[in-house]
Amino acid sequence: MDPDPKRFLADVMLGRLAKWLRILGYDTLYFRDMDDRELILRALRDDRILLTRDRELSRRDGFRVLLIADEDLESQLAQVLQTMDLEPRVGNGIRCPLCNRTLQNIPRKAVQEVVPRYVWATHHDFSRCPGCGRIFWKGTHWNRIRERLRRVGCYLPAGDRSE
Repeated sequence: MDPDPKRFLADVMLGRLAKWLRILGYDTLYFRDMDDRELILRALRDDRILLTRDRELSRRDGFRVLLIADEDLESQLAQVLQTMDLEPRVGNGIRCPLCNRTLQNIPRKAVQEVVPRYVWATHHDFSRCPGCGRIFWKGTHWNRIRERLRRVGCYLPAGDRSE
């Protein structure tokens, strides 16, 4: 179990937010097919904060919930980061944006036959998701990720790692 008490469960309307919280290193579950009752039970069972855009669901008692006020992803990220007082946890293990597992560093040599030649020739740090097997490296998209995070007031530390 993750020692950080700020673990999340995003409802069906917040899949993109779940992905970005994972990129920041936060354990965030997301299911496309859970009804309100199942979401509440899972949040209680796993001691997670439910993130929802559903006002009615957010008014129920007995579990931790955060009503996400805006449809815009950057506004959603800013709200969660500020309300929950979150800092990026990439140094402590970024999570797979697809399946939420903590990525594991792998030797560069191990991906030589898996990643494109140019990527292998120009990158030195790689990680793999133990769940889905996807390989990650800090590619050209990393500057776009950093810029989006800067716009919401989140600055990644030097030496960070990601996809």
